Amino acid sequence: MIRSLYTRVVLIFIVSVIGGTIIAFFLSTWLFKEQLNENLQIPLLHFGQDIVRIYEILPLREADTFVSGMDQLKSYYIRIYGDTGQFQSYGTLNGDEPVTVTMEQVKKVMAGEVVQVNPNGIATTLLGLPLTTEMGINAMFIEPIAPPSSSFIKKWILNFTTYSLIAGSLLVLAAALFLVRPIKKMTKATRHIAGGDFNVKLDIKQKGELGTLARSFEEMTHELQQLEQMRREFVSNVSHEVQSPLTSISGYALALKQKDIEDNERNRYLDIIIAEADRMSKMSDSLLKLSLLESHSQQLQLVTFSLDEQIRRVIVAIQPQWSARNIRFDLDLEAVSLMADYEQLNQVWTNILGNSIKFSMNNSVIKVSIKKNTKNVKIQISDTGIGISLEDQKRIFERFFKADRSHSRKYAGSGMGLAIVKKIVTLHQGDIRVESQPGRGTTFIVTLSITTPTE
Repeated sequence: MIRSLYTRVVLIFIVSVIGGTIIAFFLSTWLFKEQLNENLQIPLLHFGQDIVRIYEILPLREADTFVSGMDQLKSYYIRIYGDTGQFQSYGTLNGDEPVTVTMEQVKKVMAGEVVQVNPNGIATTLLGLPLTTEMGINAMFIEPIAPPSSSFIKKWILNFTTYSLIAGSLLVLAAALFLVRPIKKMTKATRHIAGGDFNVKLDIKQKGELGTLARSFEEMTHELQQLEQMRREFVSNVSHEVQSPLTSISGYALALKQKDIEDNERNRYLDIIIAEADRMSKMSDSLLKLSLLESHSQQLQLVTFSLDEQIRRVIVAIQPQWSARNIRFDLDLEAVSLMADYEQLNQVWTNILGNSIKFSMNNSVIKVSIKKNTKNVKIQISDTGIGISLEDQKRIFERFFKADRSHSRKYAGSGMGLAIVKKIVTLHQGDIRVESQPGRGTTFIVTLSITTPTE
């Protein structure tokens, strides 16, 4: 099966030209059949009749002399047969073999019949006429040895070429419709997509370049549909996340307008307003950070540093979070030098460790380990906290997603941290996954390449 569009076009063109030429040949032959007959048969008959009259008027010897000197012998070859089958010829065939004349044809002509050998229905290749001389009745056979007149040939070739071009063009147009139909379908589908309708089906079953293009187009449509759905969810989530702190700020600000409010209540309201404003600020910073990462406008600042030392520094930096709850760390950190963006990976460990602390029980242990091989380094951070359900694990890295919504107020956050973590790890050509069971803790596994990531 031919799959290449280039091969199809070439073959269609060749078939169209050959088919058009054949059609034009038969059409021209059919249309000009009478003219061809007139041009090829009638002059031959007239010439033969002239020879017959010459032998009727002149004596045999003078007639032979006259015929042998005729200029028309350049175009005709004459044979005159007697009743014995022997013949006398006039003219030359220029090396060609003469048409075979049978004794049956000779007898028919001598009996007074006119014999025409016409194999293709147009050009007569042999004409037999009865010839009466002083010696009795003979059979004269004439065959043309020269092409038709040049003027007719030019006219016939011109018409043949014209019909050939017309027929070939019509065939090419018909074939082009077959090739262009799927492209028209994709054009129509593009208009629907531009109008916001992503529910389009091309139903193109062709293979090759057009089939590949159609399937890629359908995949693009599906991805655009998902992107549009994500955009709507994003707008909905942002509106929801912003609405909650704004409602709190507005409510407590109105409460502060009361004149008889006590100082401790006023301070509590102010603390809530400050906390909600800080939450909105952090969410705004997270959105900006994620937007920069996704647009690739923030380039990786690659430096070589000690990964195990970086994680130790992060743990020390967030000591107030874990020491207040008497949480301990069990470290198994293999010494690893890594070339990566120090600040971005610092944010990765801060977010993951911060979540582990947030969702761990008091007096629990968080395990952190680093293992490396020749190509990769694997970092595992495990806690014994509340865990994540299997259904929530599938969406844990989506923006604004919060696994434990029943405790969303208790465990404050915007749901942007792990989305940022996922993007940073992806930019470093790494991988992050989560293993968790509700009530038994969660493990985040980050795999990074020891080789330099491509920006």
